[in-house]
Amino acid sequence: MTKTFTITFATALTLSGAAIAQDYSFRFQSSDPAGNPNFALQSEWAESVSEMSDGRIAVEMLPVESIVAHNETQDAIAAGILDGHITDTSYFSGKDAAFGLIANPVGAWSDPQQMFDFMEAGGADLMNELVEPYGLHFIGATTPGLEAFVSKVPLKGVEDLKGLKLRAPEGLVQQVFAAAGAAPVNLPGSEVFTSLDKGVIDAADYTVFSTNQAQGMHDVAPHPVYPGFHSMPLVEVSMNKSKWDELPDDLKQIMEESVKQFAQNQVASLKAADEAAVEEAKASGDITVHDWSDEERAKFRQIAMGEWEKVASRSENAQKVYDRLTGYLTENGLIAE
Repeated sequence: MTKTFTITFATALTLSGAAIAQDYSFRFQSSDPAGNPNFALQSEWAESVSEMSDGRIAVEMLPVESIVAHNETQDAIAAGILDGHITDTSYFSGKDAAFGLIANPVGAWSDPQQMFDFMEAGGADLMNELVEPYGLHFIGATTPGLEAFVSKVPLKGVEDLKGLKLRAPEGLVQQVFAAAGAAPVNLPGSEVFTSLDKGVIDAADYTVFSTNQAQGMHDVAPHPVYPGFHSMPLVEVSMNKSKWDELPDDLKQIMEESVKQFAQNQVASLKAADEAAVEEAKASGDITVHDWSDEERAKFRQIAMGEWEKVASRSENAQKVYDRLTGYLTENGLIAE
């Protein structure tokens, strides 16, 4: 339960001139609905901010569409309608291709920690270069982790993607799969199960393993790839820049540390759910879980990089993201020679 300290004039008089802590109250909107595991974890983050700040900051966490549409939160924060958001950065790629590229550079990351390390090594500064002109300040990044891949047929590596009929969202994800030789189609999530079951598609980029398992996807597509090799969204925690600038340094540090702890908690919680679902799937004897080798992941990344380059040509900021991302991957041995 969040705590706020309200100091009345009468109470203030009893403090004999002692410093009075300023209270701050913020409303953040999520891109996840209430009841979603991600939103539950975000609500826990809001409570942790209050606890870590001894009640000096109160954060109200609102589910998606509470105040504005999921792709309008950036404008709402700049206008002061919201104070902050926890959202997939790719929702703003219509404003600048750079948002889409940094939000999900398909194939770049094989583990959430790789993305977190990139943030520490300059990625956070890059994010602020992107969002501050829109009136926001980037506090930190989280992610639900690598999305698994659903398939009716065995997929052991890049070669098996050739000719594969698969569902993938429009944009960079489809571009990369097409470049790898697959035949991607755009289908809403509500049609994935039926399309797999009827053979309209052979595979799908859908969501994390535990959700796929819970929704029965593996009953019709018994060859999942886990951990995933393709998609891991960057979920940003950002707030109004003017309100951020007003915070004292100690509270800024608390906000930054709270997001780092939240990110690690989210990754660990969802990974535990995925691992339990993987064991359940394997125990059934009807499902074969495929884990791509580092070599195959590197091959897919090389294909993806060709598509990143096309996105980079669409704006000055997108080129900046491309240069820093590829430079980081090269320096850290994450790109195959």
